[in-house]
Amino acid sequence: MGKNLAGKSAFIVAVLVIFCFGIVGIPHGGLTQSIKDRIHLGLDLKGGTHLVLEVHVAEAVASATDRDVARLEADLQKAGVTGATVGKTDPSRPQTIIVSGIPAAKLSDARGVLQGSDYGNYDVVTTADGNSTLTMKLGAVRDLETRTLDTSIETIRERIDKLGVSEPVIQKYGLGENQILVELPGVDDPARVEEIIQSTAKLSIHAVTGGPYETDQSALAANNGIIPPDSMLVHGTGSAGAPDQIWLLKRVSEVEGTDFRDAQPGQDQNGRPNIRFNLTTEAGNRFYNYTQAHTASSATPGSMAIVLDNKVREVAGIQSAIRDSGEITGAFTQQQANDLSLMLRTGALPASISYLETRTVGPSLGAASIHQGIVAAIAGMLAVMIFMLIYYRGAGINADLALILNLVILLGFMGYTGSTLTLPGIAGVILTIGMGVDSNVLIFERIREELRAGKTAAAAVQQGFAHAWVTIIDTHVTTIVSAMILFLFGSGPVRGFAITLAFGLFANLFTAVLVSRVIFDAILQKKERGAALSI
Repeated sequence: MGKNLAGKSAFIVAVLVIFCFGIVGIPHGGLTQSIKDRIHLGLDLKGGTHLVLEVHVAEAVASATDRDVARLEADLQKAGVTGATVGKTDPSRPQTIIVSGIPAAKLSDARGVLQGSDYGNYDVVTTADGNSTLTMKLGAVRDLETRTLDTSIETIRERIDKLGVSEPVIQKYGLGENQILVELPGVDDPARVEEIIQSTAKLSIHAVTGGPYETDQSALAANNGIIPPDSMLVHGTGSAGAPDQIWLLKRVSEVEGTDFRDAQPGQDQNGRPNIRFNLTTEAGNRFYNYTQAHTASSATPGSMAIVLDNKVREVAGIQSAIRDSGEITGAFTQQQANDLSLMLRTGALPASISYLETRTVGPSLGAASIHQGIVAAIAGMLAVMIFMLIYYRGAGINADLALILNLVILLGFMGYTGSTLTLPGIAGVILTIGMGVDSNVLIFERIREELRAGKTAAAAVQQGFAHAWVTIIDTHVTTIVSAMILFLFGSGPVRGFAITLAFGLFANLFTAVLVSRVIFDAILQKKERGAALSI
């Protein structure tokens, strides 16, 4: 037994050393600073910014069908179906495409294109006059909306990570409302972060088909009072320092944000900040075909507009073909050029976003929360330890040592995993202490019952742990399952509470059963046979 006891004791000491290292790591700048570097504080303790965003997923659906309109026009032309009109006539139904004017002799060819595998995401209805309506299937719409929300979360996360914010929380929020929760602990410039997140960086390059116009009315008048279904009116300056004007642009972009492979801030020949970009291979080839067909020396010269956040930032003539690289110039400050290039590098958001909630938590509240939480934890732990010493005498020391080791393991786990400690997380620590005491009480009371039944101390300890084990497992498993449910369906601080509670319970199983048993065995080994046990 002595050899077995020594092995268990060595294992417990090794666990203690490992988790102590998890708390402090390699000390630098003092013990307190080392602990702060390992144990990260959440928004409610450190202060920072809390945002709830809504993603306008309908824009992604509209963008997808806009692309399909252009693709469908090209496919019909390849199939020899000329004279057909493809467009979206109802802005309230962005998932619907209308094909009209199909020649009677070409109905079969058109039907072959519409019912092909390339348009399998659409339900196609053809009327007797040959007109066809393509409606994106509900499942395809839901899938696109889900991917849009997930892509938005990952894009925002990458932007925030590039800014160096420590332990941000960026995740879905609400119940199917296309919302995102963003919590940024310790942010000292929330206005800039808000600007980075708020800007969709939805950059696109469109063909200019008319303008500039002074007002919307003049733009309508120049186009016989009707904006073509494949075009749109967009406001903007068009160049640095110019007044607001309006352009008629082709609705489907030639290049958009997702086509950018890289973007870096730079300076133009006059020393003004600009952004130099590179396109993906496929987008570069597509852009080359467009610019080559519309250079100043071609039969159909044209110009293009750079649209950022639904505003025209620059309009330029096409002097020569452009393939996979170019520059974006404008009235940028150096900071704006840095931020815009960052957003393009991390990918454009697939849809615009709006704010539903913005809250700033000051560091003074965090300091007060930390102080009150630590005071509560220490007071609670001391009260429990004193009670255990008074009520269970010598065995109370056993329980108190197990509680201290339990706390060390929990904090070491948080240090290793980089978990964020929140105010509810501190509540989870306190609850874990209570659960640890509960386990010791179950064991100690069972040992007392065995002693009252006339068994020896060694037999009472063995039977006490054996009989209490099933009850301890039952109480811990049910609570751990509850914590897992909170983690899966909760957000922010609720998850922090669930993490600390769940791992604290695992640690408690280790300390209440193994550590306490080893301490009892060590005490019994030194006692004479038949000696009383202090409990």
